This record gives sequence, structure tokens and C-alpha cells, in this order.
Amino acid sequence: MFEKIDHIGIAVNDLELALQFYRNQLGLELKGIEEVDEQKVKVAFVPVGESKLELLEPTDSTGPVGKFIAKKGTGFHHISFRVSDLEDKLKQLREQGVELIDQEPRYGAGGAKIAFLHPRSTGGVLIELCEH
Repeated sequence: MFEKIDHIGIAVNDLELALQFYRNQLGLELKGIEEVDEQKVKVAFVPVGESKLELLEPTDSTGPVGKFIAKKGTGFHHISFRVSDLEDKLKQLREQGVELIDQEPRYGAGGAKIAFLHPRSTGGVLIELCEH
């Protein structure tokens, strides 16, 4: 079951510079910053109501976000939907022919279990499913 939009991922070159805009111009508060070594990214969470913005700064140009920025530039990266049973949702989507980037859940920022759906199956949008 889809519970809500958990967050929107935004790829940035400079996390501190991006945070200045979200804090100073938009008046949003930083919830926290963490590094996810497996994804070669530093992540900042900025709550907006029940959802969050997830600002993603690559720590290595060979990681997924680094490659994304090199190819497409900064900006919208992905949308994340919160689900109650990630393994079951992946199984359902696989059975429906949806192409999965992650066949099994892995751990992401904030201690969430995550998995990505390939944009070829989603109309060009990178979709993340997450379970907290």
C-alpha cells in the first residue's frame, strides 16, 4: 500500500549553497545531514509538511547522483513513495512487468529500506519506494 509521498530528491552540486536558499529564502528548516557511503552521496533533509525535500550532493562523480548531474545537470532527481511492505510491493510490481533497479530492498538515508524503479517503466521518472 502506498501511504504518501515521502520525499522529493533534488540533485545539487553544493549542499551548503542549496541549503542557504531553502533556509534563507524559503524559510524551511534543516532536519539533518548524513552521508550514505554506498550511494556516494551526502543528503540533507528539509521537511515540508508531512513530506521532505532530500537534497543530494555527490561525494564521488562515479556514484549515481554524480553520474546524474554529469548527464542531466542539477535539479529534480526522484520522487519517493512511502510503502508499508516494500518486499511485497516489489514482488507485485515485478509480476506486473515493471523494471526494477533494485530487486531487493537496501538501506538508504534516515535508516529507511529503499528500492528504485527504472525510469524506462515509469514514463521517464525515477521512482523510489521506501519503508520506515
